[in-house]
Amino acid sequence: MTATGNQATLPQALRHLEELGVVPRVAPALDHTLRQTAESLQRAIKQEIPAFSESGNPQILPDLEQHVGQHLREIIRLLGGGPLGDFDFVRAHAQRRAEQRFPLEATLQAYRCGHRVLSRWIGEAALAVIPDRADAVATAVADFVIEYANAISIICAAAYVTRTRVLAEVAGDRRTELLALLINGYDESDGRVARLLKRAGYLEQRQSFCVAVTQSADPLEMEHPAREQRIVAAVGAAVAGTSVRALVGVRNNVVIAVFSDTRRLSGWTAPQDKLAGRVQSALLTLGPAVLIGISTDQPSTAYIPRALHEATVALDFASVGRRVVPYAGLPIRRLLLHRAADYVQSALPAWIADLVSADTRMRGALVQTLRALADADINVQKAARTLKVHPNTVYGRLQRIQDLTGLDAQRYHDLTELLLAADCRQSTP
Repeated sequence: MTATGNQATLPQALRHLEELGVVPRVAPALDHTLRQTAESLQRAIKQEIPAFSESGNPQILPDLEQHVGQHLREIIRLLGGGPLGDFDFVRAHAQRRAEQRFPLEATLQAYRCGHRVLSRWIGEAALAVIPDRADAVATAVADFVIEYANAISIICAAAYVTRTRVLAEVAGDRRTELLALLINGYDESDGRVARLLKRAGYLEQRQSFCVAVTQSADPLEMEHPAREQRIVAAVGAAVAGTSVRALVGVRNNVVIAVFSDTRRLSGWTAPQDKLAGRVQSALLTLGPAVLIGISTDQPSTAYIPRALHEATVALDFASVGRRVVPYAGLPIRRLLLHRAADYVQSALPAWIADLVSADTRMRGALVQTLRALADADINVQKAARTLKVHPNTVYGRLQRIQDLTGLDAQRYHDLTELLLAADCRQSTP
């Protein structure tokens, strides 16, 4: 290995030990006490760093034992006069720790923790072979142990970070693929897709799914990737402390999240609360800067495209005054009008233009009167009180409407036709 940076001083420390005669004479004594030192080092690490003992991964402690042995054998080889190696075993260990999601800080702390044990191990052996230069030997050993720990820490940190980045990119690609499959729909006969969904846990029994679509209150902010990613992180964090699982990504300038959770533990247990309701409560914590639409619960991944449509429709009704809108809470009338907006323009009755024109000249009084009459159950007297006008004024407006449209607003079906036509005209561009 070519030493660079902070590692450049490790060869110097080895040369100093060689000049003192410690290298290579100390190697046999170190080899004789290797087993006891390995046990002492493992014991010290587990006592001082709780992460090793508390980890639920059964491979952590066996890996620690193996890695301690690798370091002690490498030190014996170096102090026996061997050339400086490439420390590939440190890189391999760091990559494995990254894959296990074991904290880097704990591994680096273990290297620092070993300083005391290694200093005593090497120091006692060195003084046994060079007893007449105790001070110089002790200083040289301390320098070597420090430089060795620094070198392996640098290599470990670099390898761990590099592997973590690769894993994050792979996980991001997998999330993107999963999200695309779920929201676009998939062919259930495609074995590759089925295996991918099964490995990700989306084909397990008794699960509920719902979709949330999130957008910044200012749509222009969604043009900035950093803003999109902050919303992605916030949506995921909103349910992080719950049993709800979230798959979150960005598509078409909105943040889409597929939420899932166990609907019931078995056929004998009661179902949990509606997933959409729990998601709504969690997403209310995101604050006024975003608008959110939430679908109804769906029983399987096959219905997620429908859930996405529901969430998108619900988002259309979101506003600063009502930031999180569940599809299940939308009135049927509003849904019908929303659905009709793109198709009804060519089917509007001929009289609607005259009604709208007259209503505009009267500053909205005609349509306002129709709505008041509907709210009053077609009771003219009650509608007049609501409008704070004389009943004769209401009768006059109704007659004006009948003259324009041929419809009598005091009849239920005619009133319904008038209101639907007015609302549809208002919904169209």
